[in-house]
Formats: sequence, structure tokens, C-alpha cells
Amino acid sequence: MPKSQVRKKKVYTPPTDVRPTATAATRKPSPVWLPATAVALIVGGIGWLVVYYLSAQEYPVATWGYWNLAVGFGAMVSSLILLSRWR
Repeated sequence: MPKSQVRKKKVYTPPTDVRPTATAATRKPSPVWLPATAVALIVGGIGWLVVYYLSAQEYPVATWGYWNLAVGFGAMVSSLILLSRWR
């Protein structure tokens, strides 16, 4: 049985006119305060929620009511936003 012909493909060469604007080597590292602030926000948010639930909704601020949940979860979400910028 005859062997089928093998097609020859051209070798891929990336275009030279398209280059990344900033390489990983030129980016500056994150400041030292960024991970420390993010961890503090996570711990603070969890602490806020734990105090709110264990105190039967009396503390940290009784007049805020369920907005205390927004404060606790908001602190944790803001820490995630900060950690997304960490290099």
C-alpha cells in the first residue's frame, strides 16, 4: 500500500509589530503596606461579624442594625480588591 504524502507546514513566526507594552521585569513590586492592610481588613471584617453575631446584634453599633453586616463584608471585599493588585 502506498504511503500518503506528508504536508510540510511553515514554521510559525510571531508578528514583530505587536509587542507587549510592559513586561513583568519592568513592573515595580508591591509596597509593603498592601498585604499588611489587606490582612488587617480581612481580620477586622471577620472580627466585626463575629462580635455582631455573638452580642445578639447589640455591638459594634446597635443603631446600624443589619448595616453591620455590610461593614464586615465590605471590609473583606475591599481586602480582596487590594490583594488583586499585589505582585
